[in-house]
Amino acid sequence: MSTAVATARPGAVLADVLFAATTPRSRVRDVALIAGGAALTGAAAQFAVPVPGSPVPVTGQTFAALLIGVSLGPGRAFLSLLCYALAGMAGMPWFAEGTAGYGMPSFGYIIGMLLAATVVGALARRGGDRSALRTAGTMAVGTAVIYAVGVPYLALATGMSAGAAVAAGLVPFLIGDALKAALAMGALPVAWKLAGRRED
Repeated sequence: MSTAVATARPGAVLADVLFAATTPRSRVRDVALIAGGAALTGAAAQFAVPVPGSPVPVTGQTFAALLIGVSLGPGRAFLSLLCYALAGMAGMPWFAEGTAGYGMPSFGYIIGMLLAATVVGALARRGGDRSALRTAGTMAVGTAVIYAVGVPYLALATGMSAGAAVAAGLVPFLIGDALKAALAMGALPVAWKLAGRRED
């Protein structure tokens, strides 16, 4: 039995399995994963496409946040996205389109990503990323959490009505979210297979 299989115990997430063969879990490794997750989110946020009529662009950061959640588990994912949020609020220009601070209408989505990464990390610890269907459900829950925070924040920050906030801050992103979920449905179960962990 491979080391990856042996260490893919219930409650393990991808990071636990992929690094088990080379690096025992330690605070140093966890700090590196947390910092790497924050940097990945910041880099993904720079892939931004403006949406006509909406102050919220399409970016890669939501997918990065969910991927970090399922890969790192709830605790490390929470800390990773918290570092990302705090550094951006302090002036690091790695929010969408190179922005920083907390006054932008899209800041609610960053809070939502922090919560979503934690939620999907908890689901991943329960096997929520080990088959295509489970992954789809996990990503759907995480996406719903992001919008549950981001859309009301958008309405409050801009004075939009609830309907206008949904039209500007949710509807234009649904197709992209479906494509991201499809990508995750294919990639995450394959990653588990490559790590030596197969569904029964």
